[in-house]
Amino acid sequence: MASSDSQKDTVGNHSIRQQLFVRYFTAVLVDLTVLNLFNEYWDNVVIESFTISLLAAVLLQVLLKVTIAFEHRIGAYFKAKSGTQAKVLRLLSAWAVLFGSKIAILEAINFFFGNGIVFGGAVHGLVAFIIVVTAILVAELVVQRIYNALA
Repeated sequence: MASSDSQKDTVGNHSIRQQLFVRYFTAVLVDLTVLNLFNEYWDNVVIESFTISLLAAVLLQVLLKVTIAFEHRIGAYFKAKSGTQAKVLRLLSAWAVLFGSKIAILEAINFFFGNGIVFGGAVHGLVAFIIVVTAILVAELVVQRIYNALA
């Protein structure tokens, strides 16, 4: 019989660690697919090699999750406060974090991959990058909803 500690770490037949692995593995594959589709079909996204796109997908996944966690933490801080000012500050801080993080993530990609990944077009590629990240998030959501519907 399983101990109570191991029961806390499992859901169904899979451990929490197994579930996290599958979730993030799938997310990286979705990111990789979206990146490579943009690379193939849009001139504003140029990726030098598959290896670079794979590493970029992992980096994007990590940085996007950190960004979302940071935004949620700030949102929770303002949500705990009452009043219109707190609501406005919550909205403004969420926008600032989510938009500002895209600039930071784009700079991280430039730092790690240099000319191995180039986002071109308006505002030094920022618009193209935001479009790609939005497509990644939408694709992840679609995959998650399909997975949930199969339950």
